[in-house]
Amino acid sequence: MESLIENLHRLKIDALSNEFKTLIKSKRVFLDHAKGNYLKYKNVLETLPVIKPSFIDLESRVITIGNSSDLTCGGQNLIKDKLRQLCPWRKGPFNLFGILIDSEWQSWMKWERLNHHISDLKGRRILDIGSSNGYYMFRMAACNPLMVLGLEPQSTFYFQYLAMQKFLKQENLFCLPVPHDELPKMDKYFDTVFCMGVLYHRKSPIQMLKDICDSMRAGGELILENLIINTKKNYCLFPKDRYAKMRNIFFIPDLLVMKSWLLRAGFKDIRCVDITKTSIEEQRKTRWIQTETLKDFLDPNDPDKTVEGYPAPVRAIFIATAT
Repeated sequence: MESLIENLHRLKIDALSNEFKTLIKSKRVFLDHAKGNYLKYKNVLETLPVIKPSFIDLESRVITIGNSSDLTCGGQNLIKDKLRQLCPWRKGPFNLFGILIDSEWQSWMKWERLNHHISDLKGRRILDIGSSNGYYMFRMAACNPLMVLGLEPQSTFYFQYLAMQKFLKQENLFCLPVPHDELPKMDKYFDTVFCMGVLYHRKSPIQMLKDICDSMRAGGELILENLIINTKKNYCLFPKDRYAKMRNIFFIPDLLVMKSWLLRAGFKDIRCVDITKTSIEEQRKTRWIQTETLKDFLDPNDPDKTVEGYPAPVRAIFIATAT
C-alpha cells in the first residue's frame, strides 16, 4: 500500500486528498492484520515464488505472463496449486507460465465490444469500479495511461489481482480493497471511469452516478456497462427477491431509463454503443470455478428467461461525457 502513495508522488499526482491518503494507510493496517479470507489469500500470495517472466503480453485476448520454459516442472505445479487456491476465477483468461486460467467469463468479448468506441487511454487518470482481478486494468495498461486505480472489495478477486501484479509489476496500476462508496471525494480528478457490472447492485443508482460524475473532470468519459431490459418504454425491473439466483440485484433499467439516470446525474452526449444478450459462450463453467454459472440461472425450458421468469440477462454499454 505504501507503494501506492510513493508511485502517485512519482507520477506527480498531487491532487489526491488527505482523506484518500488516510484510506490507503488504513487499508495497509487492515491487510497487515488480516483475518478470515483475507488472511488465507494473503498466505497464498506470500508463498507464490518470485519469478521474472521472459515476456508479457497485455494486448491479446489472453493476458500472458512468461511461458513454461521459465519454470521447472515442480515450479509450475507449485504455482498452479497456488492459483487454484484463489478460485473462483471469474474474469480472464490469463496464461501464467504456461498455466491457462480458463476463467468463467471470456472477458475479452466485452473488451472488444467497447474498445473501439472509447477515447484513447494514453496519459489518462482512470478509475475502474469493481475491478475484479484486474483483467480490464491490465488491458488498459497496454494503452499507456498515466494511472489506473481499481476498487475491488471482494477478497478473492483482490488477491487474484495481487497475484498477477506480483509478476507483471505494472507501476501505473493500483488497486484498493474497498467499495466505491468508501472512496473519499475525488473532485474533478479522473479523465475516464469504467463502471461495468456494478450499478445494478446498488440501491441508489442515481446517487452513485452523481458521485462518479463529481469525481470526473469536465469532458471526462464514463464507460458504463449494465444489465438492461431491452426496450424503450421508460420502465425499470425491480426483482421481487432474486434475479438469476442473485439476491443483490436491485434496479434493471430499460434503455430510456438508463439515459434518464445519466442525464439526471450530470452526464451528456449519452450513447449506447452495444447491446448483447449474455451467452453460454461468454459465461460458462470451467475447471477454475466451483459454483453455478449462466446455464444454471436460466429456465431450462426457455433460455430467454431466468429461473424466476424474468427476461434473461442482456447487457448494454453506454458512453457518456461528464459536465
